[in-house]
Amino acid sequence: MRVFVTGATGFIGSAIVRELIGAGHEVIGLARSEAAAALTGVGVSVHRGSLDDLDSLRSGAAAADGVIHAAFVHDFRDYAEANHQDSQVVKALGEALAGSDRPLVVTSVTALLTPGRLGTEMDTADPHSVARVASEETALAMASQGVRASVVRLPTSVHGDGDKGLVPTLIDVARRTGVSAYVGDGTNRWPAVHRLDAAKLYRLALESASAGTRLHAIGDEGVALRDIATLIGRRLNVPVVSKSPEEAVDHFNWLMHFVMMDNPASSALTQERLEWRPAQLTLLADIDRQAYFGN
Repeated sequence: MRVFVTGATGFIGSAIVRELIGAGHEVIGLARSEAAAALTGVGVSVHRGSLDDLDSLRSGAAAADGVIHAAFVHDFRDYAEANHQDSQVVKALGEALAGSDRPLVVTSVTALLTPGRLGTEMDTADPHSVARVASEETALAMASQGVRASVVRLPTSVHGDGDKGLVPTLIDVARRTGVSAYVGDGTNRWPAVHRLDAAKLYRLALESASAGTRLHAIGDEGVALRDIATLIGRRLNVPVVSKSPEEAVDHFNWLMHFVMMDNPASSALTQERLEWRPAQLTLLADIDRQAYFGN
C-alpha cells in the first residue's frame, strides 16, 4: 500500500514510518524542505508541504492508497487554534479520499474523555473537553462519505527512546527545583503506551480497521503520578514531595494541567478488534532507564 503520512519525522510518526516499511508498505511523508533529508535517508518519498497548506495535503492524500495523520502543532499557548487547525487538516485529507473507501487514520487523545473513570473506545468526548474533539468528530463523519476513517486515541504519555514529552519535562522540573513532586495524594493516573506499540496499532488500523472505529493505543491503563514522581526522585536522589494545588501552580507552571489529570483508559476493545497486544516496556519500566536521565 502507498501510504501518505503526516508527522513522519516526529517522535511517533517516525516509528510509524519504520513499522509501515517493515510491513512492506511504501511511505510518502509530508515534509518541509529542511526535514526532507531525514525522510529520504530511511527510504521515504517526500511530499513537500505543511499543515498550513491544505492543497498540498489534498494532493498528497489523493495520490495515496491510504493516509495516516500523525502531525499536530503542540502550541499550548493557543491550544484552541491548534485544535481548529487540526480539524481543518482532517477535513482536507478526508475530502481527498471521499468516495474511494480508502483508509484514513487520524490521531486523537484519551484526554478528551470524562476524567476520573476508566475510558473505553465506546465513550465519546466529555462535553467540557476541547482536546481534539473536532478532529475526531470530523474524521468519523468521513465514514459516511466513502472513507474508511478510524481514530487512534493516544494516552497522556507516549514513551520510548527519544521522548521529549511530559515525563522528560517532569524530570527537568525535578532537577531544577531539587524535589520530585506530585499534587495532593498523587493517586491521579496517566494512561501510557510505548511508541513502538502505538506505531503497530496505526499500521493495523490502516490495514483493517472498520470505518467509524475508535481505537485506544493503551499499554498501561493508569499509572499514578505519585509512582512516577517516586521513580524520578529515586533516580535523581532528590526528595519526593506532595504539593497542594496552590503550591503546584508555581512549581509546575504550564505542566499543572497535566499533573492534575486523572485519565485512566482501556484498550480491551482495540485488542479484541485488531488482535493488537502491547509488547514493549511499561511506562515505569521504560523510564527507569538511564536513557531518560542522561549521563
